[in-house]
Amino acid sequence: MLKKGILRISLAVIFAIIAVGVSGEEVQVSPLPSSRVRDPSVLVQRDGSGYAYRTHLDFILQRLDIQPGDRILDLGAGDGWWTAHFAEKVGPEGTVYAAEVTQELVDRLKQRLHDHPHVQSYLCPRDRPGLPDHSVDLVFISQVYHHLDGQTRINYWRELAKTVTPLGRVAVIETYPPIALRGKDHGTPLSTLVREAEEGGWIPVEVWFIPRTQHYLAIFIQQKAFFAEPASHQ
Repeated sequence: MLKKGILRISLAVIFAIIAVGVSGEEVQVSPLPSSRVRDPSVLVQRDGSGYAYRTHLDFILQRLDIQPGDRILDLGAGDGWWTAHFAEKVGPEGTVYAAEVTQELVDRLKQRLHDHPHVQSYLCPRDRPGLPDHSVDLVFISQVYHHLDGQTRINYWRELAKTVTPLGRVAVIETYPPIALRGKDHGTPLSTLVREAEEGGWIPVEVWFIPRTQHYLAIFIQQKAFFAEPASHQ
């Protein structure tokens, strides 16, 4: 349940997906916040700092629905803040890959996260995730997407499709430039993100505006998941 007094606003729910069990019965899903704006100050009074969205950790983790044993790639892990939280969620039976593009940043991550033996920090190539095929369940990209080469981002989505399991997801947090109080060049318009993802073979299933910030959270799954043959159950 969401904490009382914290208003969560959905900017757009592209698809509302209801999980269906093997027997055909509906599976319980997490309650979703309302898109109704009851307090305009939530929109007007925004924290323009780069990490304001971190104050909404609980909501973001809820939407990511991380389970023990999951394998997560924190792409552009930075200071390892998200990596550490993911490590707690996946537990010792899971794995969190912390990717950075310079050895200096990788070394810092290893030093900070040495108490988490199931975290693997590694030097990531700039044009692909650099992990084996189907090796992760979730890729998390926080304030990093705009750093990817704009000429090759569509191909990067195709590389992500190789890295993620067939039903895996990609979650992106980015600054929304039209409403940004600062750092407009350190973000990506939602329309651009969705267009590039779709051209790369992905489809958005959730998009949320993170209240009192200038950021949004977008979650994608692969288009081919909608055409896969259902697994047979004997």
